[in-house]
Amino acid sequence: MAEATALQAEIDKFDALAARWWDPNGPMKPLHRMNPVRIGWIAERLAGAHGPQHLAGLRVLDVGCGAGLASEALARLGADVTGMDAAPEALEVARAHARAGGLAIDYRLGGPEDLAEAGDYDAVISLEVIEHVAERSAFLAALARAARPGGKVFLSTLNRTPRSFLMAKLGAEYLLRLLPIGTHDWRMFVTPAELGAGLRGAGLRVADAAGMEMGLSGTWRITRDTGVNYLMMAEKPA
Repeated sequence: MAEATALQAEIDKFDALAARWWDPNGPMKPLHRMNPVRIGWIAERLAGAHGPQHLAGLRVLDVGCGAGLASEALARLGADVTGMDAAPEALEVARAHARAGGLAIDYRLGGPEDLAEAGDYDAVISLEVIEHVAERSAFLAALARAARPGGKVFLSTLNRTPRSFLMAKLGAEYLLRLLPIGTHDWRMFVTPAELGAGLRGAGLRVADAAGMEMGLSGTWRITRDTGVNYLMMAEKPA
């Protein structure tokens, strides 16, 4: 039996936010603001010379999809998207929102270890998730199994630095109230070195990384600074 990677307390936490997930001014406001820049970075690396608007024909698995912010963005770019999450109420919101928007997204309850098929996806993404999982190595191994040979695996997460504690924990949750208090446990944040080692341990090759930062206006941009938020791309050997 596959090792479960989800923490029940984390599932309950995000299920409690399900009804307000798509409110751009609600508790998921930071993700709404961040989503265009992280999806743009991913789409550029998937589409290559064809440009980020051409993901038609690509099979993408979104692990820890929540109510579907990233899944819908990728589906609107033409990708064939499967979304997975262990939070059932968030998934129900995802399904309803996709139907209302006319999007055919295959949403499934569970974690990547529950996938019956292996090696089927051109890209596997897991955004702002790994800092919430119980067994990091098992989780990364499951992401790697889901990707086809030559496929790509994308993650975004938070670095475990003093600056991330001040900005992403104290600042975002307690001072600015951008996130509900208790959203993050700083001790579970993942450094780029740790994430890179975990991806390599899962048989992947780290190919790219970038930082993300929010400006004073609330707009996010890609930077070289991975001290707080960052993205990482790995490739599965062909």
